[in-house]
Amino acid sequence: MYFIANWKMFGGLNSLNSIHKVLKFLKNFRKNKKIKIIYCPPSTLINPMSKKLKNTRIDVGAQNCHQNQNYGAFTGSITPFMLKNVGAKYVIIGHSENRQEGETDRLINMKIKCALKSGLKVIFCIGETSKEKKGNKTKQKLNRQLKIGLNKIKIKKNIIIAYEPIWSIGSGLIPKSKELFEIINFIRNRSGNCKVLYGGSVNPKNISELNVINNVDGYMIGGASQDPKKLIDIIKKSYI
Repeated sequence: MYFIANWKMFGGLNSLNSIHKVLKFLKNFRKNKKIKIIYCPPSTLINPMSKKLKNTRIDVGAQNCHQNQNYGAFTGSITPFMLKNVGAKYVIIGHSENRQEGETDRLINMKIKCALKSGLKVIFCIGETSKEKKGNKTKQKLNRQLKIGLNKIKIKKNIIIAYEPIWSIGSGLIPKSKELFEIINFIRNRSGNCKVLYGGSVNPKNISELNVINNVDGYMIGGASQDPKKLIDIIKKSYI
């Protein structure tokens, strides 16, 4: 089961010390061979974090990348190759917070292709707004995001889909069990049988409720992943 820790805009060098608690937990946890943890810190921490996690079972990912394979005049941007060069193995693409800043489905498709070509594995985020959910357009929205985002990508073994309903992120609200089960199956069928994770207000209090959904391949965790105790609690409760 995947546990992706999306630190968002959080963390300095001292924050890396918190990983020791997670490593210690993994070493002693009887289900550790079934767990795949991926930390996605800000770009400033990818290299020191990857060095700290060398020869461990935890991987490091980035939170976004540019759609251009080569160096260029794109101030503030980072290519997938540059991310891989400093230790990233994964990259989050299509997160709703970046979509709100102007990322389109077609731009996301370009980024996914570029990341895969550079040798990174992709965590592809999709999700609907509150308005779309109330208008019963969830599947229509997800289908469009998948169709365009994965356009002309035949081999999908290095792509993980993260379903993150926009109305859930940071709100404390999560989908109802039956509804989430149906959506996860819908995404899996439309994506060519990719691994499908759930993200959106995942925390130690609601993880037991989410675990009722037995077709989820793991979780993408935001704010709670910044606290090693909360992250450990989420992992432990996922195996009760």
